[in-house]
Amino acid sequence: MQLHCTRPNCPSPSNHFSDLDNPKISRPLKQKFCSACRMELILGGRYLPVSVLGQGGFGTAFLARDFDSPTQRRCVVKLFQPPVTLTPQQMATAQRLFAREAEVLERLGLQHPQIPNLYAYFPLPITNPLTNQLEELFYLVQEYVDGEDLEKVRHRQGKLTEAEVDKVLRAMLDVLDFVHSNGAIHRDVKPSNIIHSQNGRLSLLDFGAVKEVTTPTGVQRGPTTICSPDYAPPEQIMNGTVDATSDLYALAATCVVLLTDKDSSELRDSSSNSWNWRSEARVSPGFAQVLDRMLRAKPSDRYPSAKAVLAALSAGSSQPPSVPSPLVTPPTPVASSAPPARPPVQPAPQPIQPLSLPRFLGNAAFAGAEGGLLAIAAISLLGTTFWGGGVWLAMLAGLVLLQARRVIEGTDLVIIAGLTLAAVIFFPPLHNLLVGGLSMILVVTVMAGGLGVAIAVIFRLIFRLVSRIM
Repeated sequence: MQLHCTRPNCPSPSNHFSDLDNPKISRPLKQKFCSACRMELILGGRYLPVSVLGQGGFGTAFLARDFDSPTQRRCVVKLFQPPVTLTPQQMATAQRLFAREAEVLERLGLQHPQIPNLYAYFPLPITNPLTNQLEELFYLVQEYVDGEDLEKVRHRQGKLTEAEVDKVLRAMLDVLDFVHSNGAIHRDVKPSNIIHSQNGRLSLLDFGAVKEVTTPTGVQRGPTTICSPDYAPPEQIMNGTVDATSDLYALAATCVVLLTDKDSSELRDSSSNSWNWRSEARVSPGFAQVLDRMLRAKPSDRYPSAKAVLAALSAGSSQPPSVPSPLVTPPTPVASSAPPARPPVQPAPQPIQPLSLPRFLGNAAFAGAEGGLLAIAAISLLGTTFWGGGVWLAMLAGLVLLQARRVIEGTDLVIIAGLTLAAVIFFPPLHNLLVGGLSMILVVTVMAGGLGVAIAVIFRLIFRLVSRIM
């Protein structure tokens, strides 16, 4: 099984443990550690991160497996990782918002099928490898909704039809009505936070920006950056004021973007806070009127609640087709006596992370030193012939390829170099053409390692120079 390290900025986060694929592995699981940074990989004793789902300003979401569930169900592990530039006060606010997400999911997720359930919320103390100081990471584990968010649907499909957007609007109004009636405001409704699952259900995600309603008027005040300016209403962008109509504005902005396949900056006049979108979409007048009222600049001019918008839609203010088309076009069914097997979902392959400068130089030194030792052995056995040079080049190219693919790294390099050096020193046929014995072998090895570092540095500088020019 492939496990992904969750330590921020881990140089090589991918790790493989074949024993985790054994269905008879003993429980509880024995802790696994990242080969690159020694970070604990099994979170909470049961959650196994396998790939990255996404990354935002305040954390990273990982696709994970719950090893203690009967089916090893998939789940989402969210790591709280705020920017290092935050002030202590901002950091405290960010931590409170992350904890609030856990509270809201625990309270609302079990009560509504379109809000993901909370499975766990816990801190993990770790040691920073650079400062050797004890730090604390915070994790939230929630239900995984298998599907495609509407931002991806938009980029894949282009404009959505009125029927498709009407389906989105009604589904999210139902969720927001439930959220608002339970004393919360989402504050970050946007296409990427609405997911269309495999079973056709639309769910609202990312409750990290949720704010409780505590003032008598149902309004929250105070500056905040936890929103998406492309969809947030003017009052939220300017001074952080939010109420239930703020979510309705963001939902209408989402619908307009999906209808037109244009970014909000192309549709909204920021100087007058007005939207000019009708000419970019084919919608019925009644449906357009509902969206326009939700998008009014003043909160008092909008619908007062999600229920009011649903009532306007149901009363015939909009006239969507009687049979709305699905968001995702289903494949043509194939006749079969048995239901088709659903292919397993494979985690997306993760790109190989670039090496840090110390590891890059260390790899270069290993390649040079190993190349020197292999040259001594090849020349001693085969002489300065075509075969001797060819064998040496083939072995050296194989080692470099294994390094590039991260098959060998870290302590592997030290072990291989040590074994090669011992073989050359203690097996006379591998150094019989080299005058000077042990001291000369060491000199050649050190000089070859230094030459490898010099060549690597030169090529790195040339590569960066060419990259800047091009």
